[in-house]
Amino acid sequence: MSVEDWRRKIDEIDKQLVELLNERSRCVLEIGRLKQVTGDALYQPDREKQVLDGVVNANPGPLPDDAIRRLFERILDEARSVERVVMHSSDRKNES
Repeated sequence: MSVEDWRRKIDEIDKQLVELLNERSRCVLEIGRLKQVTGDALYQPDREKQVLDGVVNANPGPLPDDAIRRLFERILDEARSVERVVMHSSDRKNES
């Protein structure tokens, strides 16, 4: 394959990654709604450790485990931001 062929393949993978990240975020939104109802804390360090350990254990490479961990730390940080918005928007609705 040529460089352009590889780049087209990467572009397709990037689109799939965006779809999967958004699907993951939709799950996070639902979890945020449930946490709002149950009163559970937004930040759950044990769950985050479980997620990070899981993705590192699932990593066959070639990305090193540290790189996977850093990528997922960022994904989890963004997930908390999404979850925070839904939890706080629910708070505002309850105040009305």
